[in-house]
Amino acid sequence: MPEPALDLDDFLCFALHSAAQAAVRANKPMLDALGLTYPQYLAMVALWAEDGQTVGGLGGRLFLESSTLTPLLKRLEAAGLVKRARCAEDERQVRVSLTEEGRALHDKAREHHPAWAARAFGGDPGGAEALKEGVVALRDRLLAGRG
Repeated sequence: MPEPALDLDDFLCFALHSAAQAAVRANKPMLDALGLTYPQYLAMVALWAEDGQTVGGLGGRLFLESSTLTPLLKRLEAAGLVKRARCAEDERQVRVSLTEEGRALHDKAREHHPAWAARAFGGDPGGAEALKEGVVALRDRLLAGRG
């Protein structure tokens, strides 16, 4: 019996990966206007929603390992957008807080919306929402099954 062929076009994981890469590229004008990379933007969005998170909590929210998140946070700190400090109640934890400049960037970010989303779904916000819900459900099922 012949071995099955491996074809990228048959891989769901590749379709998801390549679509994510295309979305990041489509977001580039918005990200450039903010001076952020996509992972930095996601970290800032999470902090704008809940300032003062621990590195571990932020990593959990973003599905990022500490080894990936720490250099990203160091770059945001060097840019003056966040500050990191050991928790007084538990020095093993590091808390990440927005600076004034980081909070001010929130207003600028709200002015920039990715124009590609409306085009990609022909102006149907329901299509975008349904796709997002399906992808989130897939992610959650995959995470639940890895134990």
